[in-house]
Amino acid sequence: MTLKRMAGVTLAVALSLSSTAVMAADDIKIGAFLSVTGQMSPMGDPQKRTFDFMAEKINAEGGVLGRKIQIITYDDGSEPEKAATFVKRLIDNDKVDIIVGGSGTPTSMAVLGLIERAEIPYMSLGGGTAIIDPVRKWTFKTPQSDRLAAEKVLADLKKRGLTKIALLSENVGFGKSGHDQTVALAPKFGIEILIDEVYSPKDPDVTPQLTKIRGTTGAQALFIFGTGNGPAVVTKNLKQLGFTLPVYQSHGVASKEFLKLVGTAADGMRLPAGAQAVAEQLPANDPQKKVVMDFKKMYEDKNKPLEVSPLPGHGWDGLMMAIEAIKRAGSTDKAKVRDEIEKIKGFVGTTGIYNFSPTDHLGLGLDAFHMVEIKNGDWVLAD
Repeated sequence: MTLKRMAGVTLAVALSLSSTAVMAADDIKIGAFLSVTGQMSPMGDPQKRTFDFMAEKINAEGGVLGRKIQIITYDDGSEPEKAATFVKRLIDNDKVDIIVGGSGTPTSMAVLGLIERAEIPYMSLGGGTAIIDPVRKWTFKTPQSDRLAAEKVLADLKKRGLTKIALLSENVGFGKSGHDQTVALAPKFGIEILIDEVYSPKDPDVTPQLTKIRGTTGAQALFIFGTGNGPAVVTKNLKQLGFTLPVYQSHGVASKEFLKLVGTAADGMRLPAGAQAVAEQLPANDPQKKVVMDFKKMYEDKNKPLEVSPLPGHGWDGLMMAIEAIKRAGSTDKAKVRDEIEKIKGFVGTTGIYNFSPTDHLGLGLDAFHMVEIKNGDWVLAD
């Protein structure tokens, strides 16, 4: 082979490799770590389903900034240690532009140090207030916080004249944070917590704690704070014990999977939930009505016979605000995208209407919740 021909082949190979590299780099890479399996799978599995069909839809419509999006997803199995490992991989190996994920509070909390050190925009799907309080520069979140849930429940208790309650909460993550918020806020609403019990999200039975609660003189209602499969165990135990007091849950159980797990055992319970739970019941002039109805159709068309609930919507909100910020930034420059997330105002999501600011990386108020009651295995507006 002549030197001239060899040079031509080398140039062609170099151009081919360069073209491949450009094509690969041209995708907008969105990293995701979700609890598709494990205790928090009622959140993580529907969130992954949402990311899968939205990536397909967005790319079919031309992508973002004329580029395709690539969502790189890892299943953390609901384990905080695995979540941290996968986020490190997303940052160091996959070189993602933004991260959306953390189906629960424990997995979200486990990665915050990595996120801040890497200076990469992050949209958490966990409910704990501690994820964004204190404010961390690069971290935002989409679900209503445990603090807002506690306020909504305490306000409803006060309205019903139920001022002496029992509190039962998980001893980790979302449940522990929700417990702390409830204890701190209760005096403001004139609510007295007569008995304060905890359980582990992996407990197969919570009868001993519930027996103590049932024997507490003067308790007028029970408030359960948890997420994943734990509250389903508690609910079944309540049914077995013939528990008669009014029962409240948090938005951590606002999932169709929870309703399927417990059947009619949850009938009569109340909880704060996002608009998605009662989409058809919203008045026509509700600003979220069209958004939640459109998402319901998309999700159910893609996942028949599964029904939508508020939890996959947390993922949709996070993904769509991430994309909105990338569009506004006109690039995937991480600092510019972060700044654009912080400037989002009036974004109508499935969870609520978001108004971020430098001092508020949740951007939701109490109006992001509706009080619902479970009747015949479904949610009904109660406020």
